[in-house]
Amino acid sequence: MEQNCVAVIVAAGTAQRMQGIDKMLAPLSGEPVLLRSFRALAKSGKIRRIYLVTREDLLGEVEALCGKEEKFAGAVCGGSSRAESVLRGLGAAEEAELIAIHDGARPLATVALIDAAIDAAARYGAAAPAIPVHDTIKRVKDGFVQETPDRSSLYAVQTPQVFAQPLIVSALCTAMEQGIPLTDDCSAVEAMGKPVFLTPGSPENLKITVPSDLILAEAIIKEREGL
Repeated sequence: MEQNCVAVIVAAGTAQRMQGIDKMLAPLSGEPVLLRSFRALAKSGKIRRIYLVTREDLLGEVEALCGKEEKFAGAVCGGSSRAESVLRGLGAAEEAELIAIHDGARPLATVALIDAAIDAAARYGAAAPAIPVHDTIKRVKDGFVQETPDRSSLYAVQTPQVFAQPLIVSALCTAMEQGIPLTDDCSAVEAMGKPVFLTPGSPENLKITVPSDLILAEAIIKEREGL
């Protein structure tokens, strides 16, 4: 029997690297980035409802933007950290068995990518899409190279990251109590010593981080639509 999966889209950041552009509301091929991210998740038949976590100043605009979408379940204000923001979203989605946590700035996730992560999480308890790192990576201190890790074992992790609901709630609460800094939600689970299964990601599942990412995302959309 398929488990009840609810998605939480995190869109509470300040977009400091976007040179004054509010990336969540930035137009992308005629639609705001956040709306495209929402609709990407909504296309998955495995996701029943979607909650949004956003900044207080954007709450009304986000509700107006996504409120009429079929799977929209509500929006809440984010907290002072990623872990706190995600926990606020999880509080709204507490009835779910599986939680899919997605970056609001990843508008190009496909149904196949999303469903693969959900299926793996149903089996293993925690899963996320990822792609191999192709560039050579250097570990640096004070400007000097300290180490060159073997890139064959390095992966760039994407979202949605999917977890059994009790596991991710416990992991994020523990991370907050211990002051563990998180850049993604898998890190909280890993800190508890729990394994995370990686599913195939895609280079097209990019995160809008700098203005040039909007240009690349626009090109991907046009390619997909045959324009």
